[in-house]
Amino acid sequence: MTDLVPPTGRVHWIGAGLSTGSGLRLLAELHEVVLWARTVDRAERCLAKVGATASATPRAFDHDALSAALRPGDVVVSMLPATEHLALIRLCLDRSAHFACSSYLSDDIAALEPAAAERGLVILTEAGLDPGIDHLLAHRLVAEAGDVEGTAAFTSYCGGLPAVPNEFRYRFSWAPRSVLTALRTPARYVDHGQTVTVDHPWEATRAHSIGGEKFETYPNRDSVPFIERYRMRWPLETFVRGTVRLDGWLDAWADVFPVLADDSRLDAVAADLARTHPMTEEDLDRVILSVALRVSGEDGPRWSGEYLLDLTGDRTETAMARTVSVTLACGVVDVLTGATTPGLHCAAEDDETATRWLAFLGEHGVVCEFRSSDHVSSPGSAAG
Repeated sequence: MTDLVPPTGRVHWIGAGLSTGSGLRLLAELHEVVLWARTVDRAERCLAKVGATASATPRAFDHDALSAALRPGDVVVSMLPATEHLALIRLCLDRSAHFACSSYLSDDIAALEPAAAERGLVILTEAGLDPGIDHLLAHRLVAEAGDVEGTAAFTSYCGGLPAVPNEFRYRFSWAPRSVLTALRTPARYVDHGQTVTVDHPWEATRAHSIGGEKFETYPNRDSVPFIERYRMRWPLETFVRGTVRLDGWLDAWADVFPVLADDSRLDAVAADLARTHPMTEEDLDRVILSVALRVSGEDGPRWSGEYLLDLTGDRTETAMARTVSVTLACGVVDVLTGATTPGLHCAAEDDETATRWLAFLGEHGVVCEFRSSDHVSSPGSAAG
């Protein structure tokens, strides 16, 4: 691995969609930021919305224009769909620029890690809400549990919800087709000490209490690789990363599930759902993230802890935009200050870094409350 290509302090933020929020403004207050959107007008409107008109430059995005503008050591932040990341990372490798996004790490991106490390470049992924903040909280819980021995149960549930429940128990703040496609993806997790795979995640929906409120949860994607990533050192009774929905969601969506296997109908159903259940400018959103760890022995529970993020958006910014963009900004600041080593990274990967990131989030309105079997506190720093 070669030395880090010195960051220039210039950030190219690509995308002005629903997850671009105050994190963009935070970066623009300290660094040179260019916002690339489909049109200059769209970029200008986004900058006005987040309060960064005077501190960032709007540009119309295309790959050739970005390539011409990139300098070695610049940072490219992609808020585009995950399918667009690979081309941007390859451009960054060619132009000796660093890269950051909030999306899940893919095998194709992981394959580029040796090239990035060799060239002294950072590829930062999974630096958003989920994935992102959930990783920070998992590392914190493992550290909080300390040397307690026993068998562990770990759950991590996250969801973007309407602040005011509607009959459908959901409003679409991102592409309905993507929501439906995610539901078609099998889920793997640990339940009753056994690794389980379900082809239809909604069929594993369970009632779940978070902060004394009733919700419904179901497993999401493949939880098993995160056992090692979170350094879980206990035998596991439960280990699941999943999605949280409002109570009554399963019944409200009963007519949707049968069409998920029908490719010919998926686009039409997605379009109809976008029309009938949108998240409009009049609607406020709510983000729920609950990450919990319980360690038990033959004599019963020995330690338990939970981090809860419960944030409702306002007229200036959605909860989703704040949680995703501020977390991503925190990761980009680490790159800009040279705190991140060359190679591939997924949010914070140790307790010390997780604690520092959570302090940054708390300072900017994203507060995770910690509860344990011993005490209750609500630090932005998440110090136990």
